[in-house]
Amino acid sequence: MLEATSLNVQNGEPAVHHIRAALEHGAHAITANKGPIVHAYRDLRDLAAKHGRRFLFESTVMDGVPVFSFFESMPAIHLQGFHGILNSTTNVILSEMEDGLSFDEALKKAQELGIAETDASYDIDGWDAAVKTGALVTVLMDVPIKLEEIEREGIRELAGDAVRNARRDGWPFKLVCRAERTSSGVKASVRPEKILGTQPMARISGTSNYLYFETDLFPGLAITEENPGVYSTAYGMLADLIRAIR
Repeated sequence: MLEATSLNVQNGEPAVHHIRAALEHGAHAITANKGPIVHAYRDLRDLAAKHGRRFLFESTVMDGVPVFSFFESMPAIHLQGFHGILNSTTNVILSEMEDGLSFDEALKKAQELGIAETDASYDIDGWDAAVKTGALVTVLMDVPIKLEEIEREGIRELAGDAVRNARRDGWPFKLVCRAERTSSGVKASVRPEKILGTQPMARISGTSNYLYFETDLFPGLAITEENPGVYSTAYGMLADLIRAIR
């Protein structure tokens, strides 16, 4: 069963129900919806194991890039933290604002390009990036985290002059996702940050994405996704399908 409903940040429905029903009826379940990962990952994972089926979700973060399966290929690695840019819509808007457009003009252009939804609130207010951050923390760091525990700030309040001045000064704004282990669990955030222009993350523009992992064995591992298209997410679901039937 391939599940691709829209994100519901409140409870992950109806995707959670769809996935649970598929697993209970003996089907592998593949989703591109990140909501169920944050709201019901362990329950769905355990249900899949109980029925001898796969619950896969590679398309939920960075389209079809192998983020989750990447760590499956590195057993016993301990993820200490990560940071990156995981929302294409805000990245496009910030890039257009750097080129002189106002926030509203940049948002309209992103919508005309088909990158942003008609209601882009989930993107510009940081919800999409926060859910992706929560999914990475929950699965890869093995620490369940609630969305309200992730500090979240979107780009809605950024003024055009501030964005352009930051780029001119060599410290461009990016909507950055971060997570790190602490003595009490995991601290996670999504917020606009100024990034030094010589850093790899500062060069990410347009629909590109970037994710940097810090592990116990490898101090730094980075994945860059250059301007993905609509087929990228579809590929992630196809790849999950092949993994499931193998």
